[in-house]
Amino acid sequence: MSAHPSLLSNTAQRSYQGDFVAVLEQLYRERTLTPYAAGCTIPLRVNEVLIVCRGVVQLYTIQQDGSETLLGLAGPSMPIGLPLTIVDPYWATALTDVDVLPLAITEVESSPLLMAGICRHMMLRLQQSEAWLAIAGKRLVADRLRHLLLLIAQEFGQVEPCGVRVPVRLTHHQLATAIGTTRVTVTRLLKDFKNEGWLQTQQRYLIVQFEQLRESSWNRMYL
Repeated sequence: MSAHPSLLSNTAQRSYQGDFVAVLEQLYRERTLTPYAAGCTIPLRVNEVLIVCRGVVQLYTIQQDGSETLLGLAGPSMPIGLPLTIVDPYWATALTDVDVLPLAITEVESSPLLMAGICRHMMLRLQQSEAWLAIAGKRLVADRLRHLLLLIAQEFGQVEPCGVRVPVRLTHHQLATAIGTTRVTVTRLLKDFKNEGWLQTQQRYLIVQFEQLRESSWNRMYL
């Protein structure tokens, strides 16, 4: 019986992760990555998994009234694709410039190392999904937005002297759909957060202060 992932040592996890990265790097050399500019829709196929090699991808669905619901964000080494979801319709858009590596599902199934690597990153996607559900259950809109920004900063943030920069430019409308509120409310709350001192804007990117991240309930994810 295999050990539960939480029981694996940090050394074993790093080795495990390194093997997967090595396989991806070998595939990079042998194949041409597919690039998408920020804002472009990424085609998804029934029998294909895409590995995000660079950038951040927005995953969302469209409701009957035409509104969008943000389902999650996928960064480097994360798998995305129709074989990994039952949501319909299911769309992917490049939030930044993106490179993806397409893999046929049959190829993934025939490679234990690819399967293991994808499984590990699907676990991270599951953690993100559960975190988003926990955020959605918060009663106050301000709490939902605050925790969503902190979660995104901890997953995708880049450490700088002034704080952690969020390299993903989500519009106020996108943030509103993610937490079930209006664009006007998000705009007002962002101003409030800046007045509180833990959030600032630099060249249109959000900067989150270190102290706010340390106090966040998601801080165990920030390694």
